[in-house]
Amino acid sequence: MAVPSSLARDISPPRRLKRRKTSGIASPEEIYTPISNIEPTLAAIEAGKAKIDDHLAYFQSHLAKACRNTPPDVPRLSLGGFSELYHSNQHHRGHHFVIHQHNHPKAGVHYDLRLQFSESSSMSFAVPKGLPGNPNSRSIGRMAIETRVHNYWNHLIESASSKTGSLLIWDTGTYQVLPRKKEGRGIPSPQTSDDEINVSDSEDEISKSPAKTADGGKPENEKLISAFQTRYIRLRLHGTRLPKGYTIILRLPSNEIIKRPTARRKSKQKQHVPRQLGSDVDSDAEQSQVQEPDPEEDLDTDTEEDAQTRASNAYPGSTNDIGSIHQRHWFLQLDRQNSGFVLDQSGDEKGKWIRGKHGGGFEPFLVRGRDHERSVVTGRLAKEVESDEGVEGFVGRGGWVGIEH
Repeated sequence: MAVPSSLARDISPPRRLKRRKTSGIASPEEIYTPISNIEPTLAAIEAGKAKIDDHLAYFQSHLAKACRNTPPDVPRLSLGGFSELYHSNQHHRGHHFVIHQHNHPKAGVHYDLRLQFSESSSMSFAVPKGLPGNPNSRSIGRMAIETRVHNYWNHLIESASSKTGSLLIWDTGTYQVLPRKKEGRGIPSPQTSDDEINVSDSEDEISKSPAKTADGGKPENEKLISAFQTRYIRLRLHGTRLPKGYTIILRLPSNEIIKRPTARRKSKQKQHVPRQLGSDVDSDAEQSQVQEPDPEEDLDTDTEEDAQTRASNAYPGSTNDIGSIHQRHWFLQLDRQNSGFVLDQSGDEKGKWIRGKHGGGFEPFLVRGRDHERSVVTGRLAKEVESDEGVEGFVGRGGWVGIEH
């Protein structure tokens, strides 16, 4: 009896059945076989459209390829130092800061100050004219606009796209929160204008409380949260570009304590200019002229946002558990006394702030904008960041002028 051909052939796997295109079910080979080893683009990561496990390793590799040689007078932080700085603050008590120079096509050039307050999250302020660097400037004050809570890993970004413009690391380091007031000698209590009385009365009670005047060894990020919630932050920044001892004050004026509408589309009009506060003894003639942004600007331009981002006021991966409110306008000024300057009472420069006898203070500096300032990590100008990222034909918003008086 002949053996059927179906039993006589060599043993082999059954033929693969053709998968229907409409089934939506992948075969085991498709599930377990990687499609490719293509690395996600920087723009995709920044926009939250691609996920990676180790942001530090990714950005360190990316920045290493982009480093430029620069003259000795250009402030630089080594890539190893940059990596160690970030890694050493990658925990729940981290106190890292970054200042990004952001050249946005619509909002124009501005500077984003981000302050880590937890392992995953950072409060953020957009400063249209950059930080003040001249103790005798007639425009010692700045407007600092509170933006959405960012991820800690956003501190690592240098990027560019035709939609968001260029972003480079202007400075980075750690911060220290100084007491608002010390008992007896030391930091004097802030001056108060008549229209700030209602706010300052409650704040003075806070500053007199022993639990608030003595930090009790609290970590810097907890002190930052406390100061943020009392709407008055005295902040010393230990960076690479900023001079030693550089200290600023951030405070929220009373007319901004109640949340303003997110969309600012009012016509230009004279705005309330808060009286200058802080550790300095200033005359009425020296009151700061706060630089108001264009009412049409939206300085929260870092990434795309969805309904959940707007609702939580935080980008995916970060947590707004500090009560941050979008688009509040803070008042920022140089804390001249705590930066080491003294007021000349009788010398040739009477009435001016001069460097202290024991090496306090620093040489004045100017924020000069995208065509002059290089990244402290890669040494790149904004246009070089754009070129490296393949952005061609980008035209930034014109009209930005630094404060030189």
